[in-house]
Amino acid sequence: MLPGESGAGKTEASKQILRYVAAATLHKHDIDMVRDRLLRSNPVLEAFGNAKTNRNDNSSRFGKYMDIECNFKGDPLGGHILNYLLEKSRVVHQELGERNFHVFYQLLAGASQDLLDKLHLQRDPETYFYLKQGSSSKVPAIDDKKSYDTVMAALRVIDFSDDEVSSIFRVVAAILHLGNVTFRAGEGGNAVPKNGDEVKFAAELLQCTEEGLATALTHRTIEARGDVVCSPLSVELAQYCRDALAKATYERLFNWLVERLNASLRSTVKAKKTLLGILDIYGFEIFQKNGYEQFCINYCNEKLQQVFIELTLKSEQEEYRREGIQWEQVSYFDNKIICDLVEEKHKGIISLMDDECLRPGDATDLTLLAVLNKQLAGHKHFSSYETVGTHDKQKKTYGKEEFRLRHYAGEVSYNIQGFLDKNNDLLYRDLKQTMADSSNEIVAKIYPKVELMAKKRPVTAATQFKISLAQLMTILMSKEPSYVRTIKPNDHKRALDFDRELVSHQVKYLGLMENLRVRRAGFAYRRSYEIFLERYKSLCPKTWPNYKGSPKDGVRLIVETLKYSEDEYRMGATKLFIRLPKTLFRTEDAYQIRKAELATFLQARVRAILVRKRYLAMQAAVVIIAKHWRRVAAKRLLAKRRWASTVVRMFVKGFITRNEAVNEHNARFQQLVKSEWLVRLSKQLPSSVLDDTWPSAPISCQATSEVLKPMHRQYLAGRYVRAISKEDKKRLDEKVLAEQLFKGRKSSYLASVPEQFKDSRLSNTEESLIKSAFDPVHKQPGEKTMYSVSCTKYDRHGYTPRERLLVVTNAALYLIESIKEDTKLKLKHRFSLKEIHRLIVSPNNDTFVLIQTPMENHEKDKGDLILRLPNAIEAVTKIVALSDNPDALTIADSN
Repeated sequence: MLPGESGAGKTEASKQILRYVAAATLHKHDIDMVRDRLLRSNPVLEAFGNAKTNRNDNSSRFGKYMDIECNFKGDPLGGHILNYLLEKSRVVHQELGERNFHVFYQLLAGASQDLLDKLHLQRDPETYFYLKQGSSSKVPAIDDKKSYDTVMAALRVIDFSDDEVSSIFRVVAAILHLGNVTFRAGEGGNAVPKNGDEVKFAAELLQCTEEGLATALTHRTIEARGDVVCSPLSVELAQYCRDALAKATYERLFNWLVERLNASLRSTVKAKKTLLGILDIYGFEIFQKNGYEQFCINYCNEKLQQVFIELTLKSEQEEYRREGIQWEQVSYFDNKIICDLVEEKHKGIISLMDDECLRPGDATDLTLLAVLNKQLAGHKHFSSYETVGTHDKQKKTYGKEEFRLRHYAGEVSYNIQGFLDKNNDLLYRDLKQTMADSSNEIVAKIYPKVELMAKKRPVTAATQFKISLAQLMTILMSKEPSYVRTIKPNDHKRALDFDRELVSHQVKYLGLMENLRVRRAGFAYRRSYEIFLERYKSLCPKTWPNYKGSPKDGVRLIVETLKYSEDEYRMGATKLFIRLPKTLFRTEDAYQIRKAELATFLQARVRAILVRKRYLAMQAAVVIIAKHWRRVAAKRLLAKRRWASTVVRMFVKGFITRNEAVNEHNARFQQLVKSEWLVRLSKQLPSSVLDDTWPSAPISCQATSEVLKPMHRQYLAGRYVRAISKEDKKRLDEKVLAEQLFKGRKSSYLASVPEQFKDSRLSNTEESLIKSAFDPVHKQPGEKTMYSVSCTKYDRHGYTPRERLLVVTNAALYLIESIKEDTKLKLKHRFSLKEIHRLIVSPNNDTFVLIQTPMENHEKDKGDLILRLPNAIEAVTKIVALSDNPDALTIADSN
C-alpha cells in the first residue's frame, strides 16, 4: 500500500517495486515475457490515466490495484489490474495550469504525419477545445514524442494487434473532434451543429453515420407510457450531451484497455500461486477549488486511512488488551466518524445525494446543499455557510455554494456546482444507440447493445464508487499489508526543497507518530503458542520431538532454554509476544543451526534406511540369482555327466569292437583312434630323407600309413632337393655316377660313399703353386681347373714311383712334376680328355688306375699311364664325368 497525498511519489514508488520484482526473477522465456508485460503496462496506463495537475506533472487520475501472481519461487506468472474512478471530467474541462490526459498530447506530438492526416488531426494542441482550457499544452519536463514511442513499443509487447491500436487512436481522435463541435440556436431555439466538418470527422472515426451522430447530439428520445417522443435539445443541453458522450466514451475506452491488459497478463498456469498486490491510488487532494472528483478521492483516502487504523493502531492495541498484556493506551484519531458521514446508509452524504438525484421536480446543486445543511447541521465534521453561527469569525471564509468536511488530513471546502450532474452520469439513449451501431471494433464493445435493453435507472457514480471501494477494502483486509509511505517535500515541484511544516503536517495526518509510538512500546513479533511451539520445539530437549503438555507450558520451557530476559518477551493468554527483533533473530539463528543438525541426523538415518533397503534388495537378488544359477549349474553338470557317460560307454564299446569293420559302436572310437594316431604321427615323422624309420600304425590306420609313408618320403626328398646348392647337386650327380660305375664292381666303393667328393685334394702350398706356376704357364687359354690331386706315377719299365700332380681341366688332363724345392712345375704329360681310350681299375681295394690312350698317340704321349691315386673312385668319376664317356671305364677281371 502506497499512501500519500497527490504528488508525493506513489506512482514512481509502484514502478520501482515492479522493477525490483522484474530484476529479482529468473531469466526464462515465459517469465521474461510476463515480466515485460507487467513493466510495459505502466506506460500504457499512465498515458490514458495520468495527467498534469498544478501539484504533479504525472498525477494518477484513477486508482489502480494490481495483483501479481507468483509461483513458489517468487517468479511472476501473470497479473490482474483493478481500476477505480477515472476522473473523466478532465476530458472536457481542465483548470488553469493543468492538462488533459497524456495520450492526447502524445498522439499529436509523436504520430507520423500520415497517421495524423488519416485522423484529420493537426499537431498544435491549441487547435482543440478539450486541450487548450488549461493553457499549458507544452510542459518542459514532459517529452510527449518520446512518451508516444514508449507507449507504441509497450502496446506491441503486450500483444495489441495493429487493428486494435488503430481503433484506439481513432476513438481518441474522435473525442478531440467532438470537443470542437459547437452549436447555434436554430428555429425555435433548437441546437444545430455549427461546424459540420467536425461532426463528419468524429462520425468517420467512430465509424457511425454522420446524420445519426448529429441527430443524437441535438435530439433526445423519451419513452413515456408506451409513447416515444423525440424532442430537440437546446444549445446548452446539446453541449452537455456532447461532453457526456466524450466523457463516457473515454471512460469506457479506458475500462476496455484495462480489460485488454488483464487478458494479456492472465496466467495459464494451474499450480498454486501467491499474490503480491500493489495499490497505487490517488492521494489526498486539497485544491483552490475542489469539486465532485476531489470529494470522491478524499473519501477513498479516508477509507484507506481506516484500513491503516484497523490493521495497525486499533487492532494491535486491542490485541494487547485481549491477551492480558500490560499496556499503556496510545491515543489516535479514529476516522470512522468521517467515513460514516460520507457513506452511512440513508444518512450519509452519498445517500442524500442519490435521493436528491431521484427526487421528482427540479433538483439542483443548491437544493442538494440545502438538504445537506438540514440533515448534517449537527455533525461536528460538517460545516457550511448556513450551519456556521452568525458570530463565528470563520463564517466569512465560507462560500454560499460550498460545504466543508473535516478530514483526517485537514479541512477541505467543496464547491457544490456539478455534484448532481456528475453523480447522475447520464448518457442519453440516442447516443448509446448510435455508438452501439458503430462498425468500429472497440466502440461496439464498449457500447454493447444489451445495455439498450435495460430499463432500470443506472446506479449513480458515487454509489458505484462506494461499492468498488467496499470490494477493495475486502481485498485489503484479506492481505498482509506492507506500507511504503510517500511524503511530499514541497508544493512547488522542486528538487532538494524540504518544507518542514508541510512534511510535519503529512507525518501527523498519516498517523505515523501514533504508529511509531505503538511500535516502539509494543512487540515486534507475536505468534500463537501452538505455532511457536511447533516451529521452535527442537530448540529444547524437553519439548523435542513431541511435547505432551499444554502449548503455553511448552513455550515457557523453550523460552527458558533460550534464556530470554524478562524485558524481551511477554506471555499472553494465547500468544507469545517478543519485543525486540534481535531476540527473534537470535531465536531464528538458533533454529537454523538446529535445523541443519536435524537435517544431518535425518539424512544419516534416511541414507542408512535406503542403503539397508538397497542391501536387502541386493541380498534377496543374490539369493534368487544364486538359486537359479545353482539350478542352471546342476542342469549343466547333469547334462555333462550324461554326455560323459555316453562318451565312456561308446568308447568302451568302440574299444571292444575296434578291430571290426566300422559300425555304429566303433565309428566314433575309430575316428578318435585315427585322429590320435595322426596327431602322434605328426610328432614322430622322420625329419631326414636318410631316416628310413616309420611309426607303427593301428590296424584301422595301416592302409593310410602305407599311403602316407611314400608321400612323406617324397616330401622329404623334394624338400632336400630344393634345399641343396648347385655345388652340392654337382657332387650328388657325381655320387650317382660313381654308384653307376662302381657299385658291386669295386670293393673300395662302399668306403667312398660317406665321404663327399672334393674339387681339390692339394695342400695349401700346392694350391698356391698351381695358381702361380701352372695356371699362367701350362694351362691352355679358356680352360678351367676342375680337379687336382697328388698322385704317384709308375714307370712302365721297372715301375719306379714318381711323385706327380694330376690336374684335370674341362678339356685336358695334366701330369706335372714339382722341381727345385717345389717352387716350379714341369709338365710331364698332357692329353685331351677325348683322347683317353680307356680307364682301367681293378675290382679290389687298391687305388691304381691305368690310363690308356690310342696307339697312334703313344709316340707323342710316351704310352699309357700307371697312376696311384689316394681317392681313385673320386678321380675316376670326375674324369668320366668331364669326358662324358662312361664306357671308357673298365673294371679288370679279379683274376
